[in-house]
Amino acid sequence: MTERWMDQDAGPIVRPYTVTRGRTRPRGDSFDLIATVSAIRPAPPDLPPEHRRVLAACRRPISVAEAASTTGLAVGVVQVLLGDLRDSGLLTVRIPAAAVAAPRESILRDVLAGLRAL
Repeated sequence: MTERWMDQDAGPIVRPYTVTRGRTRPRGDSFDLIATVSAIRPAPPDLPPEHRRVLAACRRPISVAEAASTTGLAVGVVQVLLGDLRDSGLLTVRIPAAAVAAPRESILRDVLAGLRAL
C-alpha cells in the first residue's frame, strides 16, 4: 500500500488540496510573496508533517517565496499553511513597507533649478 503513494523520483505523492484540506487561501490576511515570516515557538507534537516542514523553514526570518522554495511545496499551499501557523501563534509575519511613490516631475525640476541657482 505504501508503494502506491511513493514515486521513486518525485517522492511522496500527496495532492496539494489534501495538504490544505481543500483550502486555496489562508484564513485572514493573505501573504505577499516578499512578506517575511519567522517561527517564534517550536512545533507542537500534534502538528501535521507539512506544517512542521514549513515551520522548520521559518527558523530564521525568510520570505514566503523562499519558504515555498525551501520546502518544495507550491506557493499557494505554503501560504495556506503559513496562515494556519500564524493563527496558532507559531510564527510572525512582517509585511514589507509599501514602495515609496516617485516624486512628481515638478518637484524634481524645482530642486534642479534650486541647485543650479547655488
